[in-house]
Amino acid sequence: MSFETKKTIAPRADTITDELNQLFLAHEGPLHITLAPGIHRCGGLKLRSDLMLELQDGAELHFIPDYDVYAETTVAIVAEESDRAMMTAVGAQNIRLVGKGRIFCEGSTAYIQGEDAEMGTLVANRHRPRILVLDTCRDIVIDGLQIHDSPMWTMHFADCENITVRNVEVDNNRRMPNTDGIVIDGCRNVEIVDSTFRTADDGIVLKTTRRQDGSVTGACENINVKNCIIESRSCALKIGTESFSAFRNIAFEDVRIEKSNRGLGIFSRDGGIVENVRFKRISVDCHETPAGFWGSGEAITITVLDRRPEEFPAGRVSNVLVEDVSGRMEGAINLVAEHEGDIANITLRNIVIDQQPGPLGTGLSYDIRPTIDDRFDRFPIGDKSAGRVNAWRYGPDGKILGLIPYETGFPGVFAKGVSGLEIENVTVSRPEALPAGWCTDTIAQLPADRRR
Repeated sequence: MSFETKKTIAPRADTITDELNQLFLAHEGPLHITLAPGIHRCGGLKLRSDLMLELQDGAELHFIPDYDVYAETTVAIVAEESDRAMMTAVGAQNIRLVGKGRIFCEGSTAYIQGEDAEMGTLVANRHRPRILVLDTCRDIVIDGLQIHDSPMWTMHFADCENITVRNVEVDNNRRMPNTDGIVIDGCRNVEIVDSTFRTADDGIVLKTTRRQDGSVTGACENINVKNCIIESRSCALKIGTESFSAFRNIAFEDVRIEKSNRGLGIFSRDGGIVENVRFKRISVDCHETPAGFWGSGEAITITVLDRRPEEFPAGRVSNVLVEDVSGRMEGAINLVAEHEGDIANITLRNIVIDQQPGPLGTGLSYDIRPTIDDRFDRFPIGDKSAGRVNAWRYGPDGKILGLIPYETGFPGVFAKGVSGLEIENVTVSRPEALPAGWCTDTIAQLPADRRR
């Protein structure tokens, strides 16, 4: 499509919110808006169909750091307790956000209450906007932009089709909770290439969520991630945990994971099956993190647990290939199903990992969070002694729920409740003199605690 109508906006002292939204409403047909070099301050934007918003090299779009400013750009999917975004669109098509400029959001300074030194995180405000939320849109291109210091999820695509993200740089504060780099939520036909994501939370994450009205976003299908760099203090490449619909035909290839917590992860909780997934040609660098972060230094994690047993069992994870993975980890490779056979037909092939003890000791337990006890409707919000919602919850013994010492001692590969596991040419290098608490066997396999 040709964007022949072009409008260039120069930087100025006041905000450009009204001018942009009026242009979106007043103009018919394809519209190309360019932000010239300089700082442009802005509030909530309602994007429209057939729109190209270009940030020239040197242009900076600074969103106003005030949750109340985004009262007119609410979204149907609540993340934690937040229902607002800086840029939104519903049911639109042919949206392009492009250019060599920068989007800046002051997330780690304007949306916090302090820090939690013990858990290693900032204490975020309860209400914080996402940067971009597109719902039931199609034909979307995000190309070339730098997006920095998000207060919450950076980009969230829900029930969208035909998405291309390329040459994008996301750089968020590494201690700011829930600042996922990109969230692909019940979308089809997605390509994420040649991009870099550095954040405290998940780097690239696929979800299938449920809206406030009970409707679901649909399946995640035909997703391809290639030639990316990820740094994450949560999980670099992730499927789940929100999993109300299926995940199918997903490929992560040629990815470099740097200075991260978990590397590759699949987390099934809410009824949607996960099938036909491959991770290939990936390097990992996975380090222990404080207990406030889910996981601790695992190169690969797959967990299946019932989070809503009163509604449905967790969806089965099957037909997963992990091939040509190398690097180092301070945790283990963990495959854990609450019920026997809920993880099935998993192939680990051509994997070379150096496993070394971490400085914190948190890797000596495996992490099955989030559990049923972490649900919002079961969490005593406001009771600081209970923990932090969507992060950790203390049990009656004062310990964090969901952190479980390995029954076998600390192994290289831990499989529990897995059927059809194939391990081919997998090497886990470990210290010659195993530290205390380490399993003498590199590979440990156990039956699940339950059967359906």
